[in-house]
Amino acid sequence: MRIFISSVRKGLEEERAALRGLIRAVGHTPVLFEDFSAQTTPSRQACLDALDSADVCIFLLGPSYGHVFPETGQSATHDEWIAAKTAGKPRWVYRKLGVTFENAQQDFARTVEAYATGGFRDRFHNTAELMTKVVAKIKEVESGRSPLFFAPLTEPVSLRWSLDQAGIDGDTSRPLLELHVLPVGFPGYSARELDQVGTSLADRIRRAGVVKNSAALTSSNSREHAIVGISVAQPRFDAPQHGELVEVRLHKSGQVSLRATLPRDNMGSILDQDALSQQVTSLLRFSGALDLIHNERIVVAIGVSNPQMTQVDRFNPHQSRTRAYLSAYTRSFTLQTEPDESTSLAALDTGAEEVAGILSRALIKQHPAGF
Repeated sequence: MRIFISSVRKGLEEERAALRGLIRAVGHTPVLFEDFSAQTTPSRQACLDALDSADVCIFLLGPSYGHVFPETGQSATHDEWIAAKTAGKPRWVYRKLGVTFENAQQDFARTVEAYATGGFRDRFHNTAELMTKVVAKIKEVESGRSPLFFAPLTEPVSLRWSLDQAGIDGDTSRPLLELHVLPVGFPGYSARELDQVGTSLADRIRRAGVVKNSAALTSSNSREHAIVGISVAQPRFDAPQHGELVEVRLHKSGQVSLRATLPRDNMGSILDQDALSQQVTSLLRFSGALDLIHNERIVVAIGVSNPQMTQVDRFNPHQSRTRAYLSAYTRSFTLQTEPDESTSLAALDTGAEEVAGILSRALIKQHPAGF
């Protein structure tokens, strides 16, 4: 494995140096900014590129928050934490005890430790204790154990669907994929809490790094939900297009709902099992990166609006199809999965790909042309 080590150097110099040698000694590759800082790429971007190449990320929380980059308003470690969440990287967090945290670092640590998922968190007093715990965690990962697990629902859940609502551009005919994540056992937001969290929703979307900087965000709040619409380019009928996120909605119940266009070409919207699974994987990880859900158990479902205007076919991003058979679907039908079990919060992180595959297969089987 390539193991990325993220932390401020100040106050953690000994631990970083020790982990480099330890990781090499047990047969893996350590990745630290000290090893690639002398290059033309800006150090922040170099760190993010190195993180993207890693299989696992270790986050060490010491007393210092670190330099704040003006373009993000955050430290490098904070940027790396968000990037790792968005990419679904396994994250091991170790907090140093017996030191006084800066106020900004205390706030960051609170954010990291509140993220209850398949990620791993622990504490250490000294370098020797840290090395022992990291070796144990590496051996656990080598054994192949997964944090993702499922359990039957003990009672029905009530999901809020929006399949009959128009998209951001007011178009009621264009099919939209929607994904819903409901925390099990969450009591819901008060009106005050929903207003506070809803106000931060656009910033959370920007920080997750999925939406283009040029995309306009439009926010609206009510007593029942907070919504952020995301502008997308008008469909081009002369070239295939990947699906794009168009809306994020936070319900009073705590449910997070995402809506996105499906991959399409000049013959219409396409349900391709591979492309759908990849898109749902990205949406699940994006849901986790928003840092809105902390309950250990969640329910996940997907659906497609106006399914009569979709075709089960292969999506080729380089070439449009020459024929499609919408007229074959003369009867009305729906496409939406009805959850009968909950899963662990790792579904929004390291387990996203597995959950996306399950949901995508179930959805396409409901289509008259499914197979």
